[in-house]
Amino acid sequence: MIPAPGIPVGTAAHRSFRYYDLVMVLFVSVLLISNIASSAKIVDWGVSLAGLRLAFDAGTILFPVSYIFGDVLTEVYGFKRSRRVIWAGFGSLVLSAAILWLVRILPGEATWNEYAGQQAYDAILGGVSSGGIVLASLAAYFAGEFSNSIVLAKLKVATQGKRLWMRTIGSTLIGEAIDSLIFILVASLFGVFPWSLFVTLVLTNYIFKVFIEVVMTPFTYWVVAKLKKAENEDYYDRGTRFNPFEFKGE
Repeated sequence: MIPAPGIPVGTAAHRSFRYYDLVMVLFVSVLLISNIASSAKIVDWGVSLAGLRLAFDAGTILFPVSYIFGDVLTEVYGFKRSRRVIWAGFGSLVLSAAILWLVRILPGEATWNEYAGQQAYDAILGGVSSGGIVLASLAAYFAGEFSNSIVLAKLKVATQGKRLWMRTIGSTLIGEAIDSLIFILVASLFGVFPWSLFVTLVLTNYIFKVFIEVVMTPFTYWVVAKLKKAENEDYYDRGTRFNPFEFKGE
């Protein structure tokens, strides 16, 4: 049974959950796939909105889902457990970039060089292992995900657990704005994206990501309700220290 608002369940530091690990795996998977897709292709729908070309990096198609998972994690399990998942995603991004960089510098086999070659690898996956895209991804991810989680956790306490839609959309408006601006800015500084596309990429990334959050709100409601019931958990971050680097007691 879910407790009345304001009463956290299962606040023991090492309590185990049935689906927490599954949500973590899905979160990290979405993060890694979208990061690679961001470097692989820029999508252009061939339409404009108020004179703004709707072009965006391909990772934008999937990346907003990571924010939905982030909302679910914070809403059900609280900021501290969400923080662990965010750091797990951060570590996975670092590891994937390191592996792709290592593959990039290893000598290519002769047959592979004929039908693909180093130039093709550099063009598609080189960006994921290059300093610019890695730094852009890590900085944007860190700032955006923690902003989203902190805002949602504080709003949950402020609203006494009511109006979930306001918390998920409100936190996304802030988190995605920070994420989109930092990612495109740093990537453009390192030459990953041309400056001519800066405004287009920032705005279309932001609009599309927020749109996904709004459209997926009924799904978020359904997942949150199911998880709260299955886990017998509905955590409120009263008295929580929202420090991304504090792991005491975890």
